[in-house]
Amino acid sequence: MFAISQYNQLALSGVDSIKDVEIFDTTLRDGEQTPGIALSPEDKVRIAQALDNLGVSYIEAGFAGSSDIEKQTIKQINDLGLNAQVLSLARSVHKDIDAVIDSGCDYVHTFIATSDLHMKYKLKMTPEEVKARAVDSIEYARAHGLKVQFSCEDATRTDLQFMKEVYKAVQDAGACSINVPDTVVVITPKAMTFLISELRKEISIPIAVHCHNDLGLATANTLAAIEAGATIVHTTVNGIGERTGNVALEEVAINLLANYGYECVNMSRITETSDLIQRITGVQMAVNKPLVGANAFAHSSGIHCHGVMGNALTYEPFKPEVIGAQRHIVIGKLSGAHSVEGKLEELGIKFPADHMDELMATIKKLAVAGKTVSDAELAAVADDIMWKKSEEKKECSLDELTVITGKSTTPTATVKITRADGTQVTVSDIGVGPVNAAVNAIRKAVNDAMTLEEYKLSAITGGSDSMCQVAVTLKNVQSDGAMTFGRAVGTDIVETSVAATMSAINKDFARVKKDN
Repeated sequence: MFAISQYNQLALSGVDSIKDVEIFDTTLRDGEQTPGIALSPEDKVRIAQALDNLGVSYIEAGFAGSSDIEKQTIKQINDLGLNAQVLSLARSVHKDIDAVIDSGCDYVHTFIATSDLHMKYKLKMTPEEVKARAVDSIEYARAHGLKVQFSCEDATRTDLQFMKEVYKAVQDAGACSINVPDTVVVITPKAMTFLISELRKEISIPIAVHCHNDLGLATANTLAAIEAGATIVHTTVNGIGERTGNVALEEVAINLLANYGYECVNMSRITETSDLIQRITGVQMAVNKPLVGANAFAHSSGIHCHGVMGNALTYEPFKPEVIGAQRHIVIGKLSGAHSVEGKLEELGIKFPADHMDELMATIKKLAVAGKTVSDAELAAVADDIMWKKSEEKKECSLDELTVITGKSTTPTATVKITRADGTQVTVSDIGVGPVNAAVNAIRKAVNDAMTLEEYKLSAITGGSDSMCQVAVTLKNVQSDGAMTFGRAVGTDIVETSVAATMSAINKDFARVKKDN
């Protein structure tokens, strides 16, 4: 299931066993602070239910003191009777805590800034005043029956001795846990290990950690904090949040399971929860986003694909099914025949081995032009090759094709065709569009009596770079009233339409030859 380095175990030999780590999810509060995100009450309820199904321990449902709508939404979530503990953020002021009480929550997350920079320029308060405010908020909340988690905002720039004083004071005042936020991302993993270790020497209640990701260290800093003794982790799904976001829930969860052997959430629901958050927020993950990006389990290199098809752990740290995801073998420039054969088998297509070289050549040609071949397109290309191979020897061949079209220009096509009798002709004609002009020129070269009875064009995947499939029905290719069908697949609509037309013409000649 997991391909874990043996060096992890060696490095962790002196670390206490990781257990009972709880996920404190703040997607609905800090996640909503992502620029461009505004969640409706209905959105928040759906997300809260998904988080509960995922199995998080805490859901920070919002900031009750920010508005009456927010307070009512938190109340609605709290009334759902979820397994997770629902709570609200509050500043260390009585009116914010009153709003939490009004929301029906029995748990509050209070905070106040403790760094010299914040105390001097934002709060304009002395350290003594800040500590007194922190303690007062805890006592007020506890007097009203609330459980409290307390944060020193900007903790990683706060004087260590003062931070210890504040945390010990709120612990004595009745806080249930304390939180250490890396508010502006100024700490490294080794420093985080030091900080949490120092706090553990004097704090007996659980320690939480809240890491942002501005320097790409959120997951590393979080794991360092856990190794040092933190047991509550603030996360957001997909790592959304203020600026560059928070530590991603899915990254913490998979690391805890894969590298430490502890399952903190229902892992199989990670992908579906991530997809839900992307749909509701409109924030799509980068394709290379760990775990939930489109390429997280995508393989294109022939060497990698061959290895994965033999044993997935050769090129994957863990199987995608662990988080409810699926592996994707991508057919493109670097694909080998083994990858293509495996994909065709997966698609249920029995493709003749003696035509594999032609299929690979077609794929490479498409890929060099920057095209990644989707499953549907691969199936169509394979089917097209098999269709062509089922034809008899071509009686008519298209030797040259030139099409001129554009604004204020009459579409004109010129074709050079070798006809069934061996003669070669070059013909030009016009049309209402480039496809019509090309078909008109072919008709004039082969048989003026030939008519195009039906023309169908479809994009195989529907994307703007999709390959197209053209199917045509011709009549009177040889002036005998017979109908004949042809089709082709390609990236260019005109060329593919011409190929389908020539296919139909040759099918008709093959019919007459067979009858004779």
